[in-house]
Amino acid sequence: MSAEVEQLPGQIPQRQSQKEATRQRVIASAHELFDTHGYQGTTIREIARHAGVSVGSVFTTFASKGEILSEVMQARLCPLYAEIDRVMPHLRGSTADRLRTMFAIHFEFEAKHVRLFMSHIAAAFDWTLPSTARPYGQTPRLQDAIRETLKRGQTEGDVRLDVDLQEIIDLLMSAYAWTYRLVITRDADVKALIGVMDRQIGLIAEGFSPRT
Repeated sequence: MSAEVEQLPGQIPQRQSQKEATRQRVIASAHELFDTHGYQGTTIREIARHAGVSVGSVFTTFASKGEILSEVMQARLCPLYAEIDRVMPHLRGSTADRLRTMFAIHFEFEAKHVRLFMSHIAAAFDWTLPSTARPYGQTPRLQDAIRETLKRGQTEGDVRLDVDLQEIIDLLMSAYAWTYRLVITRDADVKALIGVMDRQIGLIAEGFSPRT
């Protein structure tokens, strides 16, 4: 006769604990590989080997490489947006100036792992991604932060009420992502990236500022 082992309240079943441990190893390994080899240069097989798990275990936990990248980025972007949420309400100056500060914080944060963030951007152009993946452009936090800044500008009178806020958001996010090409073409550092983005924000602001 087999005996049943009573599970104590709050106790995590062994299989669930092992699955979570595998998940964390895969995320940590993928973080390192995406950061060194980029998105296209990293394979599921390499992630599995680096994590010390089987390829089957990776696919049991994640639907695709894009979903793994989404999990990597979600984990590391949470502190960034916590900082954005803390800083933005206290900023003074025009809407353009507040947007410049927001993106400068982003550039400084991503400069530490620029290849990883460029992998996040690259995944946005992978048409094979499943719906569960969240590449650049499909994560709402940056869009929400920009929208709140623009709405504040409308309240304060330096953003026109008749503009389409989503179009402005799309322009700003496109400019931000496109600026990273300078890391490859010109070996640009964070100061240079911020300078370019500042000028582009100025051009976009000319379009959403009230007409005189």
